[in-house]
Amino acid sequence: MTVLVTGGAGFIGSNFVLDWLAQSDEPIVNLDALTYAGNLHNLDSLRGDARHVFLQGDIGDRALVDRLLAEHRPRAIVNFAAESHVDRSIHGPGEFMRTNVLGTFALLEAARGYWGGMEGDAKASFRFLHVSTDEVYGSLAPGAPAFTESHPYEPNSPYSASKAASDHLVRAWHHTYGLPVLTTNCSNNYGPYHFPEKLIPLMIVNALAGKPLPVYGDGMQVRDWLYVKDHCSAIRNVLARGRVGETYNVGGWNEKPNIEIVKTICALLDELRPSTQGSYARLITYVKDRPGHDRRYAIDARKIERELGWRPAETFDTGIRKTVQWYLDHADWVAGVQSGGYRDWVAKNYAAR
Repeated sequence: MTVLVTGGAGFIGSNFVLDWLAQSDEPIVNLDALTYAGNLHNLDSLRGDARHVFLQGDIGDRALVDRLLAEHRPRAIVNFAAESHVDRSIHGPGEFMRTNVLGTFALLEAARGYWGGMEGDAKASFRFLHVSTDEVYGSLAPGAPAFTESHPYEPNSPYSASKAASDHLVRAWHHTYGLPVLTTNCSNNYGPYHFPEKLIPLMIVNALAGKPLPVYGDGMQVRDWLYVKDHCSAIRNVLARGRVGETYNVGGWNEKPNIEIVKTICALLDELRPSTQGSYARLITYVKDRPGHDRRYAIDARKIERELGWRPAETFDTGIRKTVQWYLDHADWVAGVQSGGYRDWVAKNYAAR
């Protein structure tokens, strides 16, 4: 048997591929467009491994996806492929609509055609698992109950709107065509191989370089933090035992304001890589908040625990320590992703704030 993974060279996707092949000999066909956040070096440990077949390509390329499905006959598709950064979606929403909406549509159509031609047990056991975000639910007031799977969709950024649209497409292809789908909506991920535009890796790499640590607004935006390897284990559980047509929220039970995250990173770096200039907290710089910045996200992950017995293995304290240590141990990886394009993006996003 084989599993087709899309977006498997990105942050969450590459962690999923690595974890899957660390505990299974079932091959993975990995389709990734290798945009700025896709990095084949994330998968260096799999070079020469016959269980991992990589192809560069777009989920919107119907002919390519049809060929992969016909050639490799996967028992499941796990869709990580997406543009995923809110700030980038504000500056350029078009790419988010193309990949997250039209790309998901094209992938669903390819899956529907492939599944429609299957028979017997193979058809009955096929799954299309769509990986999404808690940002589709909008913003929570302080003290409001955490997002459950029945919470209304209220996206507030071009990114979250594009992911909400993709979720609705997946739901519709199940209810209209019977496609056996599963959807997961996760909270903020962190961990190894995270492109340094998101909060945690940006703070780590900027601090080590002695650069300002930009904190939006008052820094009191609250997020639930999920260690990426815990997220991957949740996806494996949903793929194996989730109920067809259902959505499962995946969270880490770690609600924290952004400024607390930044100060925690500074304290860990003070311990693990002290600076001769003093505490890294001296670099914290408050900047103008981004447009439409949601104030609070929180995931209620009781359904996946109740139905599938899944809970995160890492606390935030254990996960963030592992993450900081990983970046300290992988300076070459960080240098490799900080291209001229990356530097231009950081300058563009923060220069006017």
